[in-house]
Amino acid sequence: MEATASGDGRVYQAARDQYIDERTIQVRPASEVPAPPGLLNLPAHADLFVGRESELTDLDAALRASEQVVVAAVSGLGGVGKSTLAARYALTHARPESSDEVGRGAPPGAIKFHPVWWITADTQEAVQAGLAGMATALQPELTEALPLEALAEWALTWLGCHSGWLLVLDNVTDPAHIVPLLERTRAGRFLVTSRLGQGWHRHNARVLRLDVLTPDQALELLTRIATTNGWEIDPDGADELVAELGFLPLAIEQAGAFINQNQLPPRAYLELLAASPAMMYDLLAEGGDTRTIARIWRITVDRLTADTPLAGDLLRVLAWYAPEAIPRSLLDGLTRPHEAENADATAGAGEIVEAPLLQAALGKLAAYNMITLTPGTITVHRLVQALARTPDDRPGDRDPHRSPEAIITALHTATRLLDQARPADVEDPSGWPRWRQLLPHIDALADHAPLDTDSTRTSLLLDRTATFLQNQGVLTRAIAYFERALTTDRRLRGDDHFETLASRNNLAYAYRDAGDLTRAIPLHEQTLTDYERVLGHDHPDTLTARNNLANAYQDMGDLERAIQLHEQTLADRERVLGHDHPDSLSSRNNLAYAYRDAGDLTRAIPLHEQTLADRERVLGHDHPDTLTARNNLASAYQDAGDLERAIQLHVETLADRERILGAHHPDTLASRNNLAYAYQDAGDLERAIPPYQQTLADCERVLGTDHPYTLSSRNNLANAYQKAGHLGRAIPLYEQTLADRERVLGHDHPDTLTVRNNLASAYQDAGDLERAIQMYEQTLADCERVLSKDHPMTEIVRANLESATQQQGGQ
Repeated sequence: MEATASGDGRVYQAARDQYIDERTIQVRPASEVPAPPGLLNLPAHADLFVGRESELTDLDAALRASEQVVVAAVSGLGGVGKSTLAARYALTHARPESSDEVGRGAPPGAIKFHPVWWITADTQEAVQAGLAGMATALQPELTEALPLEALAEWALTWLGCHSGWLLVLDNVTDPAHIVPLLERTRAGRFLVTSRLGQGWHRHNARVLRLDVLTPDQALELLTRIATTNGWEIDPDGADELVAELGFLPLAIEQAGAFINQNQLPPRAYLELLAASPAMMYDLLAEGGDTRTIARIWRITVDRLTADTPLAGDLLRVLAWYAPEAIPRSLLDGLTRPHEAENADATAGAGEIVEAPLLQAALGKLAAYNMITLTPGTITVHRLVQALARTPDDRPGDRDPHRSPEAIITALHTATRLLDQARPADVEDPSGWPRWRQLLPHIDALADHAPLDTDSTRTSLLLDRTATFLQNQGVLTRAIAYFERALTTDRRLRGDDHFETLASRNNLAYAYRDAGDLTRAIPLHEQTLTDYERVLGHDHPDTLTARNNLANAYQDMGDLERAIQLHEQTLADRERVLGHDHPDSLSSRNNLAYAYRDAGDLTRAIPLHEQTLADRERVLGHDHPDTLTARNNLASAYQDAGDLERAIQLHVETLADRERILGAHHPDTLASRNNLAYAYQDAGDLERAIPPYQQTLADCERVLGTDHPYTLSSRNNLANAYQKAGHLGRAIPLYEQTLADRERVLGHDHPDTLTVRNNLASAYQDAGDLERAIQMYEQTLADCERVLSKDHPMTEIVRANLESATQQQGGQ
């Protein structure tokens, strides 16, 4: 039985009976059908809009182009607000029917479109359905006259013979789905939204990449949604929440609706997010948008990994790093063979990736706006990272891209890549820029990785990172990483493993550097006992542990025990390793330094001279250790009052270090400082102050304002100003140095106590005895508590306090 759309009656068949509908439907040619006034269909979220003024301006400029057909594509990460921006633009640029209700908000002289039609374009079928809907809106009687395919074809014909319209194609997943529209039209405007940022050049499209909201815009959006129905939001935690959500509009909308529905303050939502991230990323308020961050993520990654599985693997690896400035070279380790660790063979294991496939996967991630690429770096949105490293442990339909096994494998791979990329020598300044480049990503991995997932490779990475931080004077973070590395070594290797003993030694050394001798010395003593028991009294590592304990006793001011232990270590090293072994030479230098600390220059100077001669003979005149020995001998001559020889040797050492190590090497900076100090001791402040100033400027530029060398340089320059009588310059510099040392090193660090004593001395010189005495008293109490009543530093402060008190009494 046939049916026609015009001329004859339409025939239906229902069960056994038959009836005839004799209505006649007239289908007019598309070219003769005008668009009804005010025709537009837009999603409801067009009104939920904040900020984006510059983006709207850019979009308007793109759609104002002079070509007959213009395509503007808004691309960006899923949930970044592409559809909302498109809806807002369409709403404000639709030609009003008769009033100003539609089109309000557009700038003066804005282009107006008629009709404005919205099509969800994620599949070819959806595009066809959207066109069919447009056809029936233009000519409603077509609903009963044409099938879906014919309706879509009619709409294409209409678009081809009319102008002035705006067609919004939302969420295009494949440009091929909309090619028929672009090819069949000769006038009009297309506004496309897509997670895909590549491939639009084939269609001469102007591409606008949409980023996240600004912090203020994100806070405004959260507040607007959370205060719906007049509920007042508790501002506590709101700033932190939008930052934690990476200022991503969909995540903020999801959070705001949940806060409003459950009458929760933002702080409570943050706590829920921290405790149950997998659940919160997928939890919706009733009656809200059915999209969630977790669902958008899964849809995107499904599409990415359908033909590029490596893209999902890379995203999970990148999730463990800091969001910005991830070095692309970090991923080069994926293309090279590597060995699994003995203690945990799966840690960082994985197949070698061919370089072209790696680049293809990165390109695919960038094309879908999951990452941003520059020639040297990768950026990933923090919320994408949070999802990628959060296992989906919900019951039911779990996300296959977030299985616990896949995430832990990615963590170990991320750790391996960082460990392979770090410089081998933490003390070589040429590697410091690389360390600084990697440090944010090591910090991020340590922050996000649970302690019980740490591998032996994690322990090694954190130990080396801690040593770098220690050398840079960042002692609080260094100690935290040393403590974590030791915890991991004890868990995986046991207390007596040589790596565990090394971790314990390194932690003790960091405590000592931080001035925390009450923790350093017991740990050094325990480590030495364990080394002697496990490795034997003559093992090189045991001898190193004995040397380190002697240094700690020396720092404590217990010079009798320090010298005895240094003498024993030197004898053992010469017997076990030989007189010319570098460790034996180091022990000889350390013993000479201890003699010097004890004021025994008659033994110190000959030993320094012997050490220098031996190092020149064994290591060569230009070896860094030889230069150190020369510097130490110069300082010993200076202590003995032989300033002529001291200055001559300091000048020679500075020249050699500048020639061999470079003008900005830390050892060179130290030599310049020491030469200035020798000039100061000789009373030649005119020659002392300029190198002090130069050294401070170089330290701040090369090492940073908080490096221990920089803080020492600032203290020394202040001291020179004080000696020269420039108290107006000395006191502010001392005050700044004291504040910085208290902040960086802590109130009880020996260097902090030193500068506090120096500041009190400057107050005393300025005649401000009340402040001087008060500061001396505080410093003396701290020295007695931290160092001991008999420590040389304590005795200096005690003498200074007596001097100030007597001066006050004599007034």
